[in-house]
Amino acid sequence: MMSIDALMAQSMLAVESSKQAPKLESRSSDGKIDEAKLREQTDAFESIIIKMMLDISMSEEKNIFTQQSDPAQKIYGSMYREELANASSGGFGFSQMLFEHLMQKSSL
Repeated sequence: MMSIDALMAQSMLAVESSKQAPKLESRSSDGKIDEAKLREQTDAFESIIIKMMLDISMSEEKNIFTQQSDPAQKIYGSMYREELANASSGGFGFSQMLFEHLMQKSSL
């Protein structure tokens, strides 16, 4: 199991990387919410959450791609989890709940 300090460091790293992500404006020039852009943003947020869950749950996994202790294993494992998270985003329900909440909030 990972220590609390390691989990905190991983969470802080994820927050920092999300700050560097390009920001999308979800409002059009007339001030209305662009649903397609908002859906894209909520799916991207869900992808980050899924990636963090995969990083934690797969942190103690044996080598996936090779039997040897290969330095590139961490890189390939991270790329694998990132692609898995991107492919799964939009299907777990976090994105839909956030999308509906933001749409409801914007209509008030």
